[in-house]
Amino acid sequence: MGCSESDISKIFERRPSLRKMDIQILQSKLEILSHLGIKSTDLVRMVHCRPRFLNCKINVWLNERLEYLEALFGSRQVLVKAIVRNPSLLTYDFHNKVKPVIAIYESMGLSKEDLITVLLSRPTLIPRTTLDDEKIDYIRKTGVSKESKMYKHVVSLFAISRIETIREKVMNMEKYGLLEDEIFGLIGRSPLVLTLSIDKVQRHMTFILGTMRLSANVVLRNPFLLYFNLETVLKPRFQLACKIEDMGLVPEIKGPALLRALRMSDKRFVSAFVTCHPENVAAELMTTFKNAKCVRRLAESSKKNLNKGFPF
Repeated sequence: MGCSESDISKIFERRPSLRKMDIQILQSKLEILSHLGIKSTDLVRMVHCRPRFLNCKINVWLNERLEYLEALFGSRQVLVKAIVRNPSLLTYDFHNKVKPVIAIYESMGLSKEDLITVLLSRPTLIPRTTLDDEKIDYIRKTGVSKESKMYKHVVSLFAISRIETIREKVMNMEKYGLLEDEIFGLIGRSPLVLTLSIDKVQRHMTFILGTMRLSANVVLRNPFLLYFNLETVLKPRFQLACKIEDMGLVPEIKGPALLRALRMSDKRFVSAFVTCHPENVAAELMTTFKNAKCVRRLAESSKKNLNKGFPF
């Protein structure tokens, strides 16, 4: 495959057992990958994120699998892109896992283009997908039509989520006064809400309702409030808004202006509300803003990174 010494070193470092592997078996697998059009740099990436990949049987149902997947993705180029993102496409149980899962999404009304999108954006889609009557009922409650651009995301996110997790996340948002129908409507408009951890939602909602004094309905209309980083965006900008109000400065960051300010880039925010003032005032405001951004959540620096895998 044209691997350099550096590439080989990285592969062996990630999967030392390959040094003891039968050379003919390894050669046959590399030939399969090379024939597909996978480059050496992509192979390194694949082995790094799926160390056991080259130890798996990738020639089982190979021709039928490749023919099916190429027809699904529409071209060899897109298929290779999908395999590089998720090498397990070559190792999943073809007849008992791959085909049934694809059939599930087709039965839900996803087009081929939508299927390609979710398969590329969520590499673990196939092993994690399950759809029962309760999940299908949840999808209906979102009110998203099959023609909506959000539909594929709503269906795939509910399909890959554990039913217990969905219930817990809905109950968590109900604690802040939101009705079940409102929560599912929010998911329909902004499906990624379903990917937010319970801890993140709790911390954001507590700050938004308790400190910012906004209502839960504001979150329903502006779901971006749940996505932005609490320590580096929401808290610093709200603290600066309070500082500006205390100093009697204009423009103030209140009401609709607060929501607009939260969505600005840092550069635009500083220009609109800090450097627009005289130099001495701007310096005081900038100090407040920078100090607020430097405050981190307790023990955040010692938090372990659990997102190890391909690509999550």
